[in-house]
This record gives sequence, C-alpha cells and structure tokens, in this order.
Amino acid sequence: MPCPFCNPAPEDIVARNDLCYARHDIHPVTPGHLLVIPFRHVASYFDTTDEERMALARLIDDCRALTDRNLAPDGYNIGVNVGEAAGQNVMHVHVHFIPRYRGDAAGEHEGGVRGVLPCRPD
Repeated sequence: MPCPFCNPAPEDIVARNDLCYARHDIHPVTPGHLLVIPFRHVASYFDTTDEERMALARLIDDCRALTDRNLAPDGYNIGVNVGEAAGQNVMHVHVHFIPRYRGDAAGEHEGGVRGVLPCRPD
C-alpha cells in the first residue's frame, strides 16, 4: 500500500520548506490540527537527519504563526508517536501540531501529555 504522506498533492500543503511540509490531519482532534512531515520517507523521528529535525522545528514555528493569525488558540500540544506501541499507525514520521482551546478537553489534566495514559496509582 502506498504511503499516504509521500508525494502530497500541492493543494494539501498548508506550509512547507525545502525538507518538510505541513498538512491538515484528516482526523483532527481540534480545529487547526496539522501534521508536519518530512518529504523523505523515514519511519522514525530518531532516523531523521539533523537537517530534517531543524526543518521540522522551523516549520512548526511557521505553523504557529499561521495558526495564531487564523485561529488564535490558547495553547498547543506538539508530539510525535514513534512505533506502533506509541500509537504510530502511519510509518512515515509526522509531528502532530495541535492547537488547544480553553475547555476543549474535560478532566483533571485538560488534555495535556499526562492524559495520554490513564493515571496509575503510586
């Protein structure tokens, strides 16, 4: 099966630089949820080059400026799932760029990274 992140259609690209691009997540958890993806097919963040990691970071900053201007969120979650056990289901590295809005998640942690796994007793 072809990789859904390789060879993106130009109309799907929200922002880009020489090494990576951003597109809307097809199953967004909040308005403005983007994926930041290297053009090169590589499965793990840990297999990206130094140049790709720098390009990802720069594009995340560009996505923030764009999202601040268009949606004015109250915060952000930025994360990478590495491996199936961590929830990665497309084996082409991608960074989730998730704008957050006050009240968009119920619960004690309001959707922060500590809410990824159920609380465990000490």
